[in-house]
Amino acid sequence: MNNDDFKIQDIDPSLYNEDLAPLPPSKRTWGWFEIFNVWSNDIQSLFGYTLAATLFISYGLNGWAVLAGIVLAGFIVMGLVQLTGKPSVKYGIPFPVMARSSMGVRGANFPAMVRGIVAIFWYGVQTYFASTAVALLLNSVLETPADAASFMGITAIGWVSYCLVCVFQVLLFVRGMKWITKFLNWAGPLVYMVMIALMLIIWYQAGPTLLSELGSIFSGSGEYETGPVAAFFAVVGTMVAYFAAVVINYGDFARFVRSEKQMTTGNFLGLPVSLAIFSLIALVITAGTVVVFGETLTNPTDIVARVDNLTLTIIAALTFFAATVGINLVANFIPPAYDIANLAPAHISARTGGFITAAIAFFIGALWVAFISQVGIAAFVDTLGAILAPLYGIIVADYYLVRKQHLNLQDLFSAKATATYYFDGGWNRKAMISFAIASVFSVASVWVPAVSQLHGYAWLLGALLGAVLHYLLMRNAAALHASKTAASQG
Repeated sequence: MNNDDFKIQDIDPSLYNEDLAPLPPSKRTWGWFEIFNVWSNDIQSLFGYTLAATLFISYGLNGWAVLAGIVLAGFIVMGLVQLTGKPSVKYGIPFPVMARSSMGVRGANFPAMVRGIVAIFWYGVQTYFASTAVALLLNSVLETPADAASFMGITAIGWVSYCLVCVFQVLLFVRGMKWITKFLNWAGPLVYMVMIALMLIIWYQAGPTLLSELGSIFSGSGEYETGPVAAFFAVVGTMVAYFAAVVINYGDFARFVRSEKQMTTGNFLGLPVSLAIFSLIALVITAGTVVVFGETLTNPTDIVARVDNLTLTIIAALTFFAATVGINLVANFIPPAYDIANLAPAHISARTGGFITAAIAFFIGALWVAFISQVGIAAFVDTLGAILAPLYGIIVADYYLVRKQHLNLQDLFSAKATATYYFDGGWNRKAMISFAIASVFSVASVWVPAVSQLHGYAWLLGALLGAVLHYLLMRNAAALHASKTAASQG
């Protein structure tokens, strides 16, 4: 395909704007390093470290077994994003447009809306976590008393830090993808440097025997009632679920990559390889806290505070802030900006969608300590994640099994009744049926005790069920679509 093939000839304003338009190869600037840094920033956030450290202590497994489970999850996630990334590299389209081929040009608003809700929620929460790194820095420099007065659970320094982070993220987003790319490219490697320095300090304080104890130091803590094999796969399932939100809209980033080979290299280095290195660092540090401090610490800011080194505190606070902002932009800001723009492209640009995202998320983050974190929000988030799983399966099965990796790019932006993806009034009823059935199962794993043991695998099973049902309902349409595509290309 050449640059002219990416130009939409008959533009429907209700489906098109410059942010959603196919990106021609001449405008793509990303290589493997940019993709690598997308994943590095995702893994290296404060929440990402805490999750990895918690897995080591929660299941009663040998530390090396947990590490193996995390790395296996990295390979699984790599396989999943390869599937969603390839069509966006080929056609230069973001996730909301890609979803039109399976859900219909109007029906695609549904997965975009659900993904947007999940992202906006996490954007607010991650903004709060990023602000704690800034607060750590300010408290250390200003020597703020630990018992300072607070409002809604946040001190004055905390509120200043929160507002600073909110403004910084919006300004970075407004500067555009080139600035975001530059930010990610230096933030990712810098986090590794600080984490390695922290690991060496903890290792030095713990003594040379720490390395030989890594495998067994957590084996006596935590428990998993169905045994070690189930515990291992629960670790794998949890890590896959952590990346689930980015997996479905990975095309939002893959469209900027120059070639599929560059994407594959970046995915390999950024997922299984980077995840293995980072998790090994987390294993050493977490085990070291048991030896040095007599308790298991899973929050990097708590560990840095215990080390009691002002220089390290300043560097670490800035680094953790950068890493958390990086993942927030990648996973929680850019996706809903595109998703909201897709609802009304003629009136809402991705930039306006970003402002809407930031405004709603501001209140979510501000209410996190005082209210949201206290009301069992995990079930809410898990439910939205369970809804996303079948949508992933449907989109992937549609592209690879129904469409045979061929899309009519012009019809993705057409609301004519004769267009390939118009279906029934712009909605693919068969895809919606597949979604409804599969989502009942995946959501049930969150709420129904009888199937709660499948909770850790709910995302993978929900995606698989959605894919199978969609293919079974749409397989008769595959031959018809192939003939239409051949005719349009002929």
